[in-house]
Amino acid sequence: MRIILLGPPGSGKGTQAQLLVQRYGIVQLSTGEMLRAAVAAGTPVGLKAKEIMASGGLVPDEVVVGIISDRIDQPDARNGFILDGFPRTVPQAEALDELLRHKHLKLDAVIELRVNESALLNRVETRVAQMRERGEEVRVDDTPEVLTKRLASYRTQTEPLIHYYSERRKLSTIDGMMAIDEVTRAVHRQLLALGAVEPKTHARSAAKSAPAKKAKATKTATKKAAKKPAKAAKKAAKPAKTAKKAAKKAVKGAKKAAKKTAKKTVKKAAKKTVKKGSKKGPKKVTKKRAKR
Repeated sequence: MRIILLGPPGSGKGTQAQLLVQRYGIVQLSTGEMLRAAVAAGTPVGLKAKEIMASGGLVPDEVVVGIISDRIDQPDARNGFILDGFPRTVPQAEALDELLRHKHLKLDAVIELRVNESALLNRVETRVAQMRERGEEVRVDDTPEVLTKRLASYRTQTEPLIHYYSERRKLSTIDGMMAIDEVTRAVHRQLLALGAVEPKTHARSAAKSAPAKKAKATKTATKKAAKKPAKAAKKAAKPAKTAKKAAKKAVKGAKKAAKKTAKKTVKKAAKKTVKKGSKKGPKKVTKKRAKR
């Protein structure tokens, strides 16, 4: 994802750029920071820029484009980048287009944060007044006077870019006067519409959700594996339990049968004895009576 944010000073470009960096895992490229880094690293382009700055001159576009070229070749910029402070003019935009074509890259979106300049000036005036009341130090570049000059410079140099990117169907305009979170949502919706990001996904959320899903799957598998041996043991123990129960039932049945048989035998024997005894008795009595 490669994005340019356009808008006058105070429109919230810096805030939205940081939110985009956090959400999509891309890098914010500031021309000022890139120049300082190139000078510190002593790259050929950086050394050239150092020489120009040391003489008090303005760094020409070709040097700035060279620094941007080196920077977007670095590994952390492979997922994408947001250009902050560049391009400022139409010639810079043309040079950037040529650079991206040479690297076989494309610009995904140019998002303009449109604001009301009078409202911006009122905001700055209110903020400065409140800071002075609290006894806080006011930055020299954060006053209504400085903002007025910067707005005039933006209108002269940068506003033509709106027409330039609009002609190339790259421009999307968002109301920068909305609350920060509303602007963020509008930017995300626009990036979705342009196909710059996939629906309901982005680099940061994917990186966060993957370990959680993996841990959950591992936990479920472990739990299932632990249950399996216990279930198998229970199943194996079932036949033994059934056999034991059957044996117990057989013994009980045998005892009951033996008891019943013994009882029947005793009863039969007793009956026989009684029957025998009753037969002998009357005969004996009759004999004796006959003798007399």
